[in-house]
Amino acid sequence: MIEIENLTKRFDQVQALSGLSLTAQDGRVTGLIGPNGAGKTTAFRIVYGLLTPDQGCARVDGVNVAQDRMQAQRQLGVLPDVRGLYSRLSAREHIRYFGQLHGAHGAALEADIDELVTRLGMSDFADRLAKGFSRGQELKVALGRALVHRPHNLILDEPTNGLDVMSSRAVRELIAEMKAEGHCILISSHIMSEVSLLCDDLVIVAEGRTVASGAPDELRAEAGADDLEEVFVRILARTFAKAETAQ
Repeated sequence: MIEIENLTKRFDQVQALSGLSLTAQDGRVTGLIGPNGAGKTTAFRIVYGLLTPDQGCARVDGVNVAQDRMQAQRQLGVLPDVRGLYSRLSAREHIRYFGQLHGAHGAALEADIDELVTRLGMSDFADRLAKGFSRGQELKVALGRALVHRPHNLILDEPTNGLDVMSSRAVRELIAEMKAEGHCILISSHIMSEVSLLCDDLVIVAEGRTVASGAPDELRAEAGADDLEEVFVRILARTFAKAETAQ
């Protein structure tokens, strides 16, 4: 389970988070959606220990990230917004390196790598150096790195961005399988059709705080619309109208 409680974070004059709270449960896919600049990536970076909040806390399976970052990271797989591949390592070497960082080794690690290469459709480039990879290939490698240590919790930032139709379907199937196995999965995506297919719970954020949350059907009822994109637009419009009235 991933818990975010009253997170605040400021960068100079920019208030990135303003008391954001949410809970992503085991065995469910939770979607964190919002406009650009809403604070989604900042929240993710706090959960996986790259940033420290000004106030509030993030917990992974009950472990406070700020107090025990290494223990929290052992239980967390992350697909970040920036893939950050090493140009002189192959796809397979990337995944092996991250597996070793998490303490995996030997024949078991190599078997896990082979399985990921197959499941993510990387067989044709698994042993090529990363320099010159397409965006889709980079994403597959980054996803392999996130999964190699078999984490219970996953954070996936735009998990199908840059993938073709068949690869996107394979990733969605993988997410569904991991949910069925009881994993906690927290995703961010701008593709509303994907959000509708994958997510059991939605958290809509704007200006660094939660403005609506619930199951997709609950939010449809609240907004009075069936299309999830329209739900998103109506809830944001209502939020910004309230903010303008309060000023």
